[in-house]
Amino acid sequence: MSLVEQAAKRLEQLRKAATEASSEAAAPASARDGAGSTDNASTIERMVRRMEVAPGETAQAAQPTAERRAADMAADQLPLPRHAAADTPSLRADLGDSADQEMRREPVLGALADVQDTEARDDARRSRRIAIDLKRVAAAGVLTPDAVESRLANELRVIKRPIVNNCIGKSASRVVHANRVMITSSSPGEGKSFLSANLAMSIAMERDSTVLLIEADTARPSLSTLLGLPPTPGLLDLLANPGMDVATALIRTDVPKLAFLPAGTRQQHSNELLASEVMQRLVDELASRYPDRILIFDSPPLLFSPEARVLARYVGQVVVVVEAEKTTHGMLTQALSMVEDCPVVLLALNKATSPEEKGYYYYTG
Repeated sequence: MSLVEQAAKRLEQLRKAATEASSEAAAPASARDGAGSTDNASTIERMVRRMEVAPGETAQAAQPTAERRAADMAADQLPLPRHAAADTPSLRADLGDSADQEMRREPVLGALADVQDTEARDDARRSRRIAIDLKRVAAAGVLTPDAVESRLANELRVIKRPIVNNCIGKSASRVVHANRVMITSSSPGEGKSFLSANLAMSIAMERDSTVLLIEADTARPSLSTLLGLPPTPGLLDLLANPGMDVATALIRTDVPKLAFLPAGTRQQHSNELLASEVMQRLVDELASRYPDRILIFDSPPLLFSPEARVLARYVGQVVVVVEAEKTTHGMLTQALSMVEDCPVVLLALNKATSPEEKGYYYYTG
């Protein structure tokens, strides 16, 4: 018998006992005297003898006031199980206990889904919305939703697949914070912002994933320019003003499943802000608010900014862009040593002259 059934049975027993106790209290004194003196112990014994409830019996929803008082008195002498669950004002269920979990499991899951839907609607209402100039973006070499069969789209599929598999748990081993992906390079000009934008566009085309592209190269933000956006509050504003509503800094795009968080207003102590507890809490919130969300951080170059090493602490995957025929072995080795503690580090070759080399991609650990 489950805890819920036991609780319901015990409640029915107590109600029957309370009814008997109330009837005895209302009986004439002569009847009670004729039956002999009754003490508390014998009253309890009679209650116990009556506690035989046939399966399927249900308790009445309401009792007279005298019966309610008698039930409360009986409950003091014969306590209910802690997990008793019943639809009566005199008893309250503990939502965290196992009996209630049996009764409320499906409603609770439904309520959580409703909360997530409500949060999504609230975020959408407070967020700004922009229409991306897809012709401008395509002219800059970035993938667009109408170019799903292009060579660029196929190359990006090769790049994104292991990243997405890590995010959804299809890799050989579980990756901590897999849905936080940092795109960086050894030095400026190797194409890390280009890959960030393309990777975000490509992942947004996945059926089961949404993307938040974060402009984390706060010293040289280029994604806003690429997308044709004017200066607007963003990441640094959220860090400098912890009370600021996150949704008001997010930008929804007309590309389904793609949102954007710009760098925001340049601050004097950007590195300290990125290394702060506020940043940690912000990343946690952005990464966990929606279960299908993947964060793409466009990070500064590793060898030219301390902020890149700070950002690497928050992510589970790092993609290092390598420019063909420019990035030296020594530069790459030094850059990789700065992110060696990250669970997954990957390399992406960019600007290769040979068609066979384009999109070449592999794991480093």
